[in-house]
Amino acid sequence: MGVRGRKPEKRSRKRWIIAIAVSFVVLLVGGAGAIYLKLNANIATFDSAGLSKNRPSAAAADANGDKAENVLLIGSDTRAGENGALGGSASGPVGRSDTTILLHVYPDHKHAVGVSIPRDSLVDIPPCLLPNGKWSPDQPNAQFNSAFSMGDTAKGNPACTQNTVEKLSGLRVDHTMVVDFAGFASMTSAVHGVSVCVPNDIYQGDMNPNLGYKGKIVLHKGTQSLQGQQALDYVRVRHGVGDNSDVGRMLRQQAFLSALISKVKGEGMNPTTLLPLANAATKSLTVDSGLGSAKKLLSFGLSLKNIDLKNIQFITAPWKYAGARIDLVHPDVDNLFAELRADRTLEGVNASGKTTTATPKPTAPPAIDGKGIMVSVYNGTVTDGLAGKGADKLKAAGFEVMNVTTAQSQDHDTTRIEYGTAPDAKTQAETVARLFPGAQLVQLDTTGVNVVLGKDFAANPTATAAPTPATPKPLPSTLTQQARSADADPCSKLSYG
Repeated sequence: MGVRGRKPEKRSRKRWIIAIAVSFVVLLVGGAGAIYLKLNANIATFDSAGLSKNRPSAAAADANGDKAENVLLIGSDTRAGENGALGGSASGPVGRSDTTILLHVYPDHKHAVGVSIPRDSLVDIPPCLLPNGKWSPDQPNAQFNSAFSMGDTAKGNPACTQNTVEKLSGLRVDHTMVVDFAGFASMTSAVHGVSVCVPNDIYQGDMNPNLGYKGKIVLHKGTQSLQGQQALDYVRVRHGVGDNSDVGRMLRQQAFLSALISKVKGEGMNPTTLLPLANAATKSLTVDSGLGSAKKLLSFGLSLKNIDLKNIQFITAPWKYAGARIDLVHPDVDNLFAELRADRTLEGVNASGKTTTATPKPTAPPAIDGKGIMVSVYNGTVTDGLAGKGADKLKAAGFEVMNVTTAQSQDHDTTRIEYGTAPDAKTQAETVARLFPGAQLVQLDTTGVNVVLGKDFAANPTATAAPTPATPKPLPSTLTQQARSADADPCSKLSYG
């Protein structure tokens, strides 16, 4: 009897152990669910209705479902809410894009390139959806960061910036993320600071040139860990460092992102690090609907885990000063984006994830037929008779030449193909451009197509077709040498000048 009496006690103890274990699992799952719901509730999205109706084609996936992904990162300088305390409220609450980087993740998911686009660069802004439900007109030769301000709202217009980047690059943007001052500061605090190199002492007067005096040191020279307001000061300051320009500070922003990526990857999948960062990030970000959940953000983040730091590179779109603004340098910027569209790295390495067993034979481009297309030709150089040569070339291909004369200015380095707003205007301009490889296409309020010949045509007036994809032209070393990898010396390439 005594032995039989002890058996229920063992069974009872076992049941309690199982009950405690089950309860513990339920508690863990419930806690994870609460965290998941909290992260989901943090995320703000913007409406995809504002995206262009004429977007570049989506990248094709291979047999394994792998494809390139393009992610647009936008830093907003709105002073709305707590951002005013961090960036100063004098500029008002309207959101403007302070920083914009197009991140191209290659199909092999072992390489990535971030291209910084200067905020003051002159670009063509396509129609954008405004808060009143109307679409804006085309804006040729407009300042890039004005795209984000279309509609004059505190939250900005990320769809308009995405439309502009897609038109500039020819790449379809898969995802867009917007972060403001407060979000940036909180994310740097969530990882307990990022190690960066300050090139020289930074004073209060550098942060605020209107202060009228030098003031105290805000950031000391040397390598140090920065977070919160200090990290924000580091990436925003432009006076007292390098050439004192907006575009110059972009190099420090690239260096900071490199250091942030290095720290997160270095600590691995550590919940102690990732959960506070995820909480700060989701509270800070406004994203497209395709990233509008914690699960989607996590999935995207994990897709980048196998990229070595040395294969994550940052570069600034080729540029030059144009008075108080910046001109993007063509065809260099076009060639850069062409390399990304072809999934070649800055060094020309095939990062498509596909192995090539044989070099494909170049195929002859289709014949150029200019029938029914009216063109006016302008000599944009000091080379005599150039407009006539251009006109002869067009006539030989069947184009109808309307005018042959001298352009208003004769300092064009690159040939321009100008076209109007008619439905078939761009297609006609692209047909004309096949006779002038490397030409820049520009939409204006005009009729027909205008060809403004540049020095590139004067140097080689017989060229008719761009190089075939089988023989890609490598990017110039002057451009590729400007790139920095995420594992670069933190004190290198911090500013121009």
